[in-house]
Amino acid sequence: MHGLNSVQLFAVAAIPVLFAITVHEVAHGWMARRFGDPTAMMLGRLTLNPLKHIDPIGTILVPALLLFADSGFIFGWAKPVPVTQQNLRHPERDMAWVAAAGPLSNLLMALLWGLMIKLVLTVGELFPAFVEPLLLMGQFGIAINLVLMVLNLLPIPPLDGSRVVSAFLPGPLAWHYNRFEAFGLLVVAALLFSRILGRLIGPPIRFLESAIYTLFGL
Repeated sequence: MHGLNSVQLFAVAAIPVLFAITVHEVAHGWMARRFGDPTAMMLGRLTLNPLKHIDPIGTILVPALLLFADSGFIFGWAKPVPVTQQNLRHPERDMAWVAAAGPLSNLLMALLWGLMIKLVLTVGELFPAFVEPLLLMGQFGIAINLVLMVLNLLPIPPLDGSRVVSAFLPGPLAWHYNRFEAFGLLVVAALLFSRILGRLIGPPIRFLESAIYTLFGL
């Protein structure tokens, strides 16, 4: 990224990553509260304070290792916001909306980062020293949010896409499908290190990224 070393890149990436992961989790809790489950609110997780959502491994260690290893692919996760499905008014249907809220929040944030880039390019002459860091932050913000959105829409338990799929499966089939959750992250890790994951989610990410840049005339 424009000749930045790993430390500089980490500094530019930190804010977009924290926001992307934090808002994603808060969106799940907010949607659950909307459909009748106050669990996340009662546990103090409906907050944008990243300290409440940070997972030492998923939020800090994994993204940092991928970044410093120059992997070309960065992702992470936060502590999942607890949702008590039985509290939802229509548990199966509502759980699909709760799951979809996370990826949808990432799409919204990607659009907001695109808007920020547009504003920086429009009024950047007022603060020239901050233009390049803000532009890089915006670019990274778009990228990380689209990665999280598309990755989480994969129908691999426990990713959000699997929750949406599960809502439309008959009860016994949904139960068997959800049992795969114990191995799901291992599958994602295997896909990542075999580079299959990049080939799988790369095209939709690039399409959405191009669409956002086109939308804002960037």
